Amino acid sequence: MEVSAHKDTFARDHLPPLEEWPELLLEGNPDVAYAARLNCAVELVDAIVARGQGERAALHWREGGEKRSMSYLQLMELTNRIAHVLAEDMGLVPGNRVLLRGPNNVMMAASWLAAVKAGLVTVPTMPLLRSSELKPIIQKAQIQAVLCDARLADEVERCLDARHADFCPELKQVRYFNENGEESLDTLAAAKPARFQACDTAIDDVCLIAFTSGTTGKPKGCMHFHRDVLAMCDTFSRHVLRTNADDVVCGTPPLAFTFGLGGLLCFPLREGGSVVLTERLTPDELLATVQEFGVTMSFTAPTFYRQMAALAPKYDLSTLKKTVSAGEALPEATRRLWKDATGLEMIDGIGGTEMIHVYVSSAGDEVRHGAIGKVVPGYVAQIVDADFNPVPSGTVGRLAVKGPTGCRYLDDERQRVFVQHGWNLPGDTFTMDDDGYFYYQARNDDMIISAGYNIAGPEVEDALLRHEAVAECGVVAMPDPERGNIVAAYVVLKPGHAAGEAMVKTLQEHVKSVIAPYKYPRHVEFVDTLPRTETGKLQRFVLRKKA
Repeated sequence: MEVSAHKDTFARDHLPPLEEWPELLLEGNPDVAYAARLNCAVELVDAIVARGQGERAALHWREGGEKRSMSYLQLMELTNRIAHVLAEDMGLVPGNRVLLRGPNNVMMAASWLAAVKAGLVTVPTMPLLRSSELKPIIQKAQIQAVLCDARLADEVERCLDARHADFCPELKQVRYFNENGEESLDTLAAAKPARFQACDTAIDDVCLIAFTSGTTGKPKGCMHFHRDVLAMCDTFSRHVLRTNADDVVCGTPPLAFTFGLGGLLCFPLREGGSVVLTERLTPDELLATVQEFGVTMSFTAPTFYRQMAALAPKYDLSTLKKTVSAGEALPEATRRLWKDATGLEMIDGIGGTEMIHVYVSSAGDEVRHGAIGKVVPGYVAQIVDADFNPVPSGTVGRLAVKGPTGCRYLDDERQRVFVQHGWNLPGDTFTMDDDGYFYYQARNDDMIISAGYNIAGPEVEDALLRHEAVAECGVVAMPDPERGNIVAAYVVLKPGHAAGEAMVKTLQEHVKSVIAPYKYPRHVEFVDTLPRTETGKLQRFVLRKKA
């Protein structure tokens, strides 16, 4: 490893032992042949200005009903001013951890870039987390400071209050943004110089600890280097999405989620493009944003695309060229629905917080229906059995992947579960065909074993979604004394369709006609909503508890 720029060595000290790391595929790949010392925030913003393109738009947003924009030069100066506040007013030194908390807006994006520029280790968190959920993250990462949108102050204040059950003694200070108080981040930054000497970080200094979304037990912090932030841009974004300087990007994933951090900030900035930042979007509002800002590329979850398909004819989507789906399995029914409505072929992808972003995906003419895609250039993958032997083409097994990024948990024994024999094991069941296309089956714990049959929950969900009455659904195993488990489906119906025994039978017969009859849901329950994470991912563990 390179000599660290961190004065606070906590992050490097708490990396897993080198022998527990996955093999990193860096040698001989010009895409990731970076200098030994670089700061990824400088590469994402200042480098564009240095190329003489400082007047290009970097960020767009709505304010008071008006469209607003910020150039790369303005973004560089704003991040420099915030970095001065971090170093001078807050007294933070390279390597200190800073919690970031806010919706997708300019100050949240600028705060992340500024903290990275100052050599800090950023810990972005989902806006809806409560103090009881923030506390284990703060304690795990030994976080000293918070930058937080003023509208989300309540939960942070509980963590600072010694009288509260969620008090975190490690946490010493907070600065709020998007307010005008004397001590606010906005006010302090406005008085600072527009120049800042960025921290001379090593390529393998930690700049991001991303805590996994949807965690049901102890939070897992995934530690990523400056190199990793650029690598996600220079692999998936460059080769599959082919992001360029003319792209205008928008979407729903929070910047606190690596899907959002990549797609809605780093990918466009790496190429000199721009992003529309929006705090909350409905399907209608996302389509209106595409029309209003001339968006060329969107990022959201399958559920959103399904809802937008019915609304698409109301909008001018002529600028939209690429639509990216990730976060959960993309049902083939949703892919077809979206293409029928817009003419656009969805770009599906599977990635993960541990790997920072997407590592299997295909776009354009490379799309093969039913498959997620091929490995992203720079990565390799195989399907293995329980003993880690590669399985024949078409055989169901565990996905194993390696590339220029990989899992490094913060001080966590689960590192040895995720990384084995130098490979990352994301916990997904797949098949691979002779052409190298990967077909998703289920999360390893979403495979339903019923009367000796292996049934993939997402396959049953896709079959249900092909019925005109089904808006959303989730499928899990339900314990059964005779079969071990049966397939249980929780279904949200579209307006105008009545729940009841007749609908149960209709849906069961429909599934039998679409896929193998033994896979049909023997238990069908109608619900008003499905449990989802803030990123839109279906919380199957909640349904499993219900079952």
